[in-house]
Amino acid sequence: MNIVFTCLLLALGVLGAANLIIAKKPEAKEIIAKISPYQGWIGVAGTATGIFWLIQTILHIANLGVFGLVISLVTNGVCIGLGLLLGIGTIKTFVGNEEVKAKLDEVVTKIAPYQGILGLIAIGLAVYGLISALTAGAPAAPVA
Repeated sequence: MNIVFTCLLLALGVLGAANLIIAKKPEAKEIIAKISPYQGWIGVAGTATGIFWLIQTILHIANLGVFGLVISLVTNGVCIGLGLLLGIGTIKTFVGNEEVKAKLDEVVTKIAPYQGILGLIAIGLAVYGLISALTAGAPAAPVA
């Protein structure tokens, strides 16, 4: 995962799990309120980025191990799902076809109950991505 995608995933996760986070840490409400006005655009970016990286995963499936494939598919799925949930209002402004809007509403209705869980998974994946990015260039421990 690159660092920009990881930060986007973290923002999606925080917005997706905002109610759960605020219930545990009420002081987080102020910080979450600062990014909430951009929720729709963060959702659009998450959906578009998730679709892009899903296509990249499919195109390069032979180069991924099982663990890499699973992480990639889960990450892209969470990114697309949260992106749709958070950005549905903004996404629908770009869609002119009423049938497509109805289908989008159907999909959002089906995944809405899982928003908090998806948010927590996104935060976990973002933390994993940050740790991976920070340790990617780290030298191996010397062998005695």
